[in-house]
Amino acid sequence: MEITSIISTFILIFAALIVIKGIRIVKQSESMIIERLGKYSSTLNAGINVIIPIIDKPRIVQWRYAVEDGQGRRYVTYKSRERIDLRETVFDFPKQSVITKDNVVTEINALIYFQIVDPVKSVYEINNLPNAIEKLTQTTLRNVIGELELDDCLASRDTINNKLRIILDDATNKWGVKVNRVELQDINPPQDIKEAMEKQMRAERNRRAQIIEAEGTKKAIVLNAEGEKEAAINKAEGSKQAKILYAEGEATARIKVAEAEAQAIQKVGEAVLKTKADPAQYLISIKYIDTLEQILREGGAGQKTVFMPYEASGLMSSVGGLKELLENK
Repeated sequence: MEITSIISTFILIFAALIVIKGIRIVKQSESMIIERLGKYSSTLNAGINVIIPIIDKPRIVQWRYAVEDGQGRRYVTYKSRERIDLRETVFDFPKQSVITKDNVVTEINALIYFQIVDPVKSVYEINNLPNAIEKLTQTTLRNVIGELELDDCLASRDTINNKLRIILDDATNKWGVKVNRVELQDINPPQDIKEAMEKQMRAERNRRAQIIEAEGTKKAIVLNAEGEKEAAINKAEGSKQAKILYAEGEATARIKVAEAEAQAIQKVGEAVLKTKADPAQYLISIKYIDTLEQILREGGAGQKTVFMPYEASGLMSSVGGLKELLENK
């Protein structure tokens, strides 16, 4: 009885172990490759899966891990695991020296974001997938940077990232990997190149500042000249209008005076004609009297001798005629 119970217990324990070994729980976003007697059998997805113990075994894969020591230094290590992570994974590659087209040695480190879309291909199409992706990225980065000069590398990061992504995605497609993004973290040229670039940058900024200042001075001069031109034009236009208005005023005044004189002459003529006297003689006498008055006022004041024009002798007869006219009236 004791031997029978011991055997029964052993059988139960063995059966329990077999059941435990035959049940595999796979987490979400993970997968497991099962081989039966060394040959691919199935792919276990997330959830509870049943396999045949001893006959079915999971395929061991190598995975890359970045580890940081206590001194802040980072290094890469590879560990064996049964499950394949299907989530997007990022690999941070250490700095490497690359040579640009203009023979400048530059240190560059990159990030690559990829995702396993076919676990079977990632296991059977390539040995040590993470290491293969790392080496492929490094060699591709050297080839792409080697086709560009340093200035283009610094100014065209997006172009380089996109070109690297296309090349890596095409190369890793047969491995069941999808490369989503490639990012260049740092591009560090030598110190002497940095100093030369800084001097060039300062010289370029000084040149731009001088150009902007010269353009500002030029615009200011042009605007001042245009302002002076417009001011002169406005001033000339104003002077022109003033002269025109003054001339029109003078003409109007003379017309008014002439009209007044014409009316006066007409009135005088009518009055003189009534007396049967000569109107012209009367008007000439009036003009002579006004002229003599002006001569005496301007030239004869304070003088003992006053020069009279020769024609003044006719004035007396005009005055006499005027007297006769007034007496007859």
